[in-house]
Amino acid sequence: MSCTHDHDCEDHNCAADWSLYKHINLDQVTALNESVAGSIKSVFKAWDRRLDNSEGFLESNEGDPELLVFIPFTSDVKIKSISVVGGAEGTSPSKMRAFINRDGIDFSDAQNMQPVQEWELAENLQGILEYQTRYPRFQSVGSLTLHFPENFGANATQIYYIGLRGEATQLKRDAVTNVVYELYPNPSEHKSSDVGRFSHVE
Repeated sequence: MSCTHDHDCEDHNCAADWSLYKHINLDQVTALNESVAGSIKSVFKAWDRRLDNSEGFLESNEGDPELLVFIPFTSDVKIKSISVVGGAEGTSPSKMRAFINRDGIDFSDAQNMQPVQEWELAENLQGILEYQTRYPRFQSVGSLTLHFPENFGANATQIYYIGLRGEATQLKRDAVTNVVYELYPNPSEHKSSDVGRFSHVE
């Protein structure tokens, strides 16, 4: 089922599809060049609240429309598509570039690195558009960095909503090290039943 139109999402199915926001580590989300510190957190919300701007929005500094958004997750995710609702009068971002599992990227890095994928964006004021990912490239995503280099001509860029559609694994990010260690149990430290317990871990 497509989730590109409001009438498709009158039941709960589309809302569930867009539920990756629940797996975002919101405390660690950051944005470079935001005019109001911490405003990036306001753009992540439930699908059915994507047009609710009561909690604010993300805006770049005046005269510099470029934005860089870092989104870490609490578990590895698979991202199928991305939706971005921008502002009116030329303030919507016109291009989006994605980087995966690259912490600490700055504007210089983003401009010089090859993104995993990039999109030409349309103004999506009603939140009915989504941009498909090259899905095989968006597996095991621990963090996503989105680079918005330009907009439709305004002095600043505004973003009201970023939605991520996909699915989360059951593997928590802070448990990865322990799980990998247990994949290779030492027979002298584990009973035979313990060894078998970890043999099916993916």
